[in-house]
Amino acid sequence: MQTHDFIGGGVPATPDASGCGVQPLFVLVNTSHPGNVGAAARAVKTMGFTQLALVAPRYADVLQQPEALAFASGADDVLAATRICPDLMAAAGDCGVLVALSSRVRDFGPPLRSPEWLPELARTAASQGRRVGFVFGSERYGLDNDTVYRCDALLSLPAYSKYASLNLAQAVQIVAWEWRKAIGVFSLPPGPSVEKAATQAEVQGLLDHAERALVTLGYLDPHAPKKLLPRLARLATRAQLTQQEVHILRGICKAGLERLGGARTQLTGEQQTDPPGHDAATCAPD
Repeated sequence: MQTHDFIGGGVPATPDASGCGVQPLFVLVNTSHPGNVGAAARAVKTMGFTQLALVAPRYADVLQQPEALAFASGADDVLAATRICPDLMAAAGDCGVLVALSSRVRDFGPPLRSPEWLPELARTAASQGRRVGFVFGSERYGLDNDTVYRCDALLSLPAYSKYASLNLAQAVQIVAWEWRKAIGVFSLPPGPSVEKAATQAEVQGLLDHAERALVTLGYLDPHAPKKLLPRLARLATRAQLTQQEVHILRGICKAGLERLGGARTQLTGEQQTDPPGHDAATCAPD
């Protein structure tokens, strides 16, 4: 199935949100802080989703609160389209699957799942044409048991066991990210073109060039090289050099050899032009 960057059941979402039937729904229950509502709207939009609903938020005008508008930061359209409902069924009654988010496991309730289960849920929901809703609890108390019991699964994010309390908007962001991956709409922007790898012959040419430079520098004794050359060969193999990198390194070797050769020529020329009886070693500089 062809996918698009903006998720709408395989087709671009339209401005009037006519694709909401295939969009996942993110439900915030008893939310206290307007900033979290705005941040959740932003989290939803950054992953290409549009549908957010609130169940009995603390503030009836939460969508107009300055903090909510500020934290939405570019997701004003998602925030403005957010529905406020009195209960879970009014908010998510059109969902075929409800997934509760909680780090607290109940003795009685829906099966506990991890994010690795989401691709399976995505396939099943798509094949059955069922809309998926993710239900998040309040900032202070999380989800109550009655709400969890109404859901089909309990999703737990594997946070640090000694401090597993995620900020509400952070939890929404993680779930939206995981769901985006699960439904297969994930791509990276095109990176730089891959450079052509150096051939074995080109790498060997570099090693031969480096050997000449090292001998000329006096760093390598050609009569007792020991393991230096094999180690350099291993280094080149691990580096997986490109042709351009080989050219750069050979250019360095060439420049070093030319500089050494020029210095020797200059020194030889100076010695040849010294007058008879002149001792260059003892001559004081001008």
